[in-house]
Amino acid sequence: MSDDHAHVQEFFSVRAAEWDARFPDDGPAYAAAVADLGLRKGDHVLDAGCGTGRALPPLREAVGPSGVVLGADLTPAMLEAAVRAGRDGAGRLLLADVAALPLRTASIDAVFAAGLVAHLPNPAENLRELARVVRPGGKLALFHPIGRAALAARQGRHITPADLRAEANLGPLLSGSGWRMTSYVDEDARFLALAVRDS
Repeated sequence: MSDDHAHVQEFFSVRAAEWDARFPDDGPAYAAAVADLGLRKGDHVLDAGCGTGRALPPLREAVGPSGVVLGADLTPAMLEAAVRAGRDGAGRLLLADVAALPLRTASIDAVFAAGLVAHLPNPAENLRELARVVRPGGKLALFHPIGRAALAARQGRHITPADLRAEANLGPLLSGSGWRMTSYVDEDARFLALAVRDS
């Protein structure tokens, strides 16, 4: 495991048990972002970096009983918190690194990723791996329940021009990784960038 992965696991392991309690009002924002992803009944969807699985119930509702919902996370403690919250009933949980997913090429219709981009050690390479598992024309949602400015203020920092989630940076990053950005919203209430897998 790289130092980056070890750091991510350490960061989230110590916070997993209290994660949902820290952000108790995020559920509607997750549901709205899932709705914007435009899933259909029977779709196969991956929640990449699923954490405590807050997106899994709305993803299950969107794809219905005939669909497949997978939640992948690098941190065992976050997956354990998802099980304690009962969210494993909405989808199958995988202890997996988004840099090397245990999924077949073009086997997924869409990827939902909440708060993931900032924690990717090699963003272009990691987004290419997400593109690998998504069929051509499939979708990607990069989401955060609050916008960049609100998140920076919460963390006591300032947004820099190098922020990967800035539209000017994220568009080229996605296009160089097999995606085409189709929508970008960055407001206090949420961050949501949608993209389509190139043919």
